[in-house]
Formats: sequence, structure tokens, C-alpha cells
Amino acid sequence: MSLTPTPDLVNLVGTSVSWLLLEQDRLRQRLLEEDTEAWQRDRNFSGLERVAGVDLSYIKGDHVNACAQLVVLSYPQLEVVYEDSQMVALTAPYLAGFLAFRESSALLERLQRLEHNQPHLLPQVVFVDGNGLLHHREFGLACHLGVLSGLPCVGVAKNLLQVQGVHKGEEHRAQV
Repeated sequence: MSLTPTPDLVNLVGTSVSWLLLEQDRLRQRLLEEDTEAWQRDRNFSGLERVAGVDLSYIKGDHVNACAQLVVLSYPQLEVVYEDSQMVALTAPYLAGFLAFRESSALLERLQRLEHNQPHLLPQVVFVDGNGLLHHREFGLACHLGVLSGLPCVGVAKNLLQVQGVHKGEEHRAQV
């Protein structure tokens, strides 16, 4: 898989919400929801050798500077085989439902740097600190990054969104 550069979508100042919705929908049309790799269809994940996690960590009280992180692990040993952390300055404001436009560029750059410097360590699946299909428009940060990178991505969000009939109630808290 080759990670192709994408236009800079992170400077959202002055961008209309209608454009963001159109762009999100355009990218959503490219989303693959089915298994495309043999290891994905195998109960034991035979053939899966590398998994990764990406996150953008903010400095407390600072909404501009953050640390973009990528960690690749061997599978099934779960030993770190690659790490990349870099401080980044974000130019886009946080807009609910459009986190991907703020964060995806910095995360994609980490994956592109890995592909350029050590392509043999490119992950076969990426776990993203953010929502994927469980999103108001079924296209969160994990989906966005997956489409832009061409890599299978799974959203692993810290916060449950109230979408598709899923609610944060006592029943949910009892199941977590």
C-alpha cells in the first residue's frame, strides 16, 4: 500500500461547515467497510504481523500545540518495532463532528514518514484514538485516516458519542 500525499485540510479558519460536510461525504464514498486482506478473514489473524496505534496528545490548557504519535508493534508478540513522536502546531479549531480535519494531517504525516524511511514496518492495521463509524455522520477520525492512508483503521475512542440509538445511561455504564 502506498500512502499518497493529500491536500492540506487542516487550515479551517474561514471554511464553511457546508464545505466540511461535502468533503466529509466525498471521502466517505471511498470508505471500505469489508475485509480486504486474508488475515482479516482468518479467525486467528494468520498473516497479521504489524499493528499500530496513533494519537494526538494535547498539552493541558494549550489547544494549538500537540504531540502526534505513532507506535508500531509486532503481532502477536506486541513488541515495539517503531516509534515516532513529534510536536505539531495545529492550525484548525476544534469543531464537533469534524475532528478529523484538525488531527488527520499530523497523524498521516507520521505514517508517510514511516513508509518513506522504513516501509517494511508499515502497519497492516491502525488503531486510532478517535471514532470511526460510530460518529454522527458515520465517518469519524479513524475512517478519515483510513481513507487518506489506504490502511485499515479502527476507531478506539475514549468518549461514547450519542448516535445511532446508543446512549450514555446506567445500562451502558454497567456494561463497561
